[in-house]
Amino acid sequence: MSLLVSTVAASTAIAFPDLGLKPTVFEIGWFQLRWYSLAYLAGIFIGYWYLLKLLKQPGAPMARRHADDLVFYSALGIILGGRLGYVLFYNLPFYLEHPLDILKLWDGGMSFHGGVIGTSLGILYLARKEGLPWLRMHDYVACCVPFGLFFGRLANFVNQELWGAVTNVPWAIRFEEITPYGKLLGPPRHPSQLYEAGLEGLVLFAILWLLFWRTQARYQPGKLVGAFIFFYGVFRFGIEFIREPDSQLIGFAQATGLHMGQWLTVPMIAGGIYLMATANKRRIRVEPTVGSASVA
Repeated sequence: MSLLVSTVAASTAIAFPDLGLKPTVFEIGWFQLRWYSLAYLAGIFIGYWYLLKLLKQPGAPMARRHADDLVFYSALGIILGGRLGYVLFYNLPFYLEHPLDILKLWDGGMSFHGGVIGTSLGILYLARKEGLPWLRMHDYVACCVPFGLFFGRLANFVNQELWGAVTNVPWAIRFEEITPYGKLLGPPRHPSQLYEAGLEGLVLFAILWLLFWRTQARYQPGKLVGAFIFFYGVFRFGIEFIREPDSQLIGFAQATGLHMGQWLTVPMIAGGIYLMATANKRRIRVEPTVGSASVA
């Protein structure tokens, strides 16, 4: 009976090639413009546009000129931190044998957790350099990150990577998988990339939007970034149960009972709870002069 169900599911599932999606936008000779690259650019520039809107509100922790510098440091942190995080957390043995492959960003392989660490270091550097409140800067930047997550997960879907576990749900996708016989359609799988785009992108943005615009959270340092890392951690932890682990980490998942992505979210969830629970103790008051703030 289970074989019959699987056969029916495979015949009714959506074949990825039928969607007409390709990882490249266009190619000119050796040059390729990939959706993955556009996803990063879109996340950074739309995030910057939204950050400027947030900074127009009373009590902003930095000026427009600081935001301009912040984009540079954040982009650098995302790229370097994301790549190094992937190397260290997900595929270190391979890169120890092939160190030059670390530079091959076009082959894919970026870690969100590494990108967060890299971006945070960039914020800390700028805050120390300019004498700015580093935790409140994190709050404002956190509100902008869901844009990048949304576009990045869509790019993962187009690239046919980080797919979900085998399933019989009506919206299952049959991705093209590399086999000993070449690239063939695999079994029906959860399009977990789209689930993550919805939760880590749209839902997380909505939560932070409500906290920023409808509450006093932006005057409680750490509350917004705490909410960001907490809800991201919860969403990611849950989705990993229906997502395939990286092929090189299947043994790790079987041995520990959890995927690497889940283990990396545990400190995020704990840190998010702490930051939100203690945020009111750091509350600031907004001075009569628009745009200035001080500790209450």
